Amino acid sequence: MLKSNQRILKRFLDISISMVLLFFAIIPLVLFLVLSTIDLKRNGLFTQQRIGQHGKPFTFYKIRSLMGSNHQDIASIVRNETKFGRWLRSTKLDELPQLFNVLIGDMSLVGPRPDVAGYADRLEGNDRIILSVKPGITGPATIKYRNENQLLLQQQDPKKFNDAVIWPDKVNINKNYIKNWSLRKDIGYMFASLLK
Repeated sequence: MLKSNQRILKRFLDISISMVLLFFAIIPLVLFLVLSTIDLKRNGLFTQQRIGQHGKPFTFYKIRSLMGSNHQDIASIVRNETKFGRWLRSTKLDELPQLFNVLIGDMSLVGPRPDVAGYADRLEGNDRIILSVKPGITGPATIKYRNENQLLLQQQDPKKFNDAVIWPDKVNINKNYIKNWSLRKDIGYMFASLLK
């Protein structure tokens, strides 16, 4: 669990970097939202309830990249991607609106990815340390599973593989991240995310 001075330092980093990034990204962000709206013929801003710090739900923002309603099934996601949406997802540019989540204070630049209800909110015992920090746009588990969709598509039962293999591994990675947090590592994860 992060100490008080570490939380303050992490929050300062979140605010300062997010403001700089938004200064440069605001025009592309608006452009992508307009293009997504045209491409999908519906609001280009996607919102969803995710589980945040201390297990509290919050409104999560992304640029919409799929046709239809919210898709949790990996095969359904692939079927409902447009070419523009696939490009957005592959480049992770669909996540630019999460910079506002960071400024609001719901998220951090680095941390465990926020999940839908049914995963993080059901953590028990020592695993609940994951909920002691704000979820992040990127982090060690996000970097390791950058190509998670492709990995899941190779499985006969993607949900079973996720629940039995990927999710427990993410929990262990995120617990280790929190227990060994440092500013240097956070900066390293940010650069690793940009370079991969």
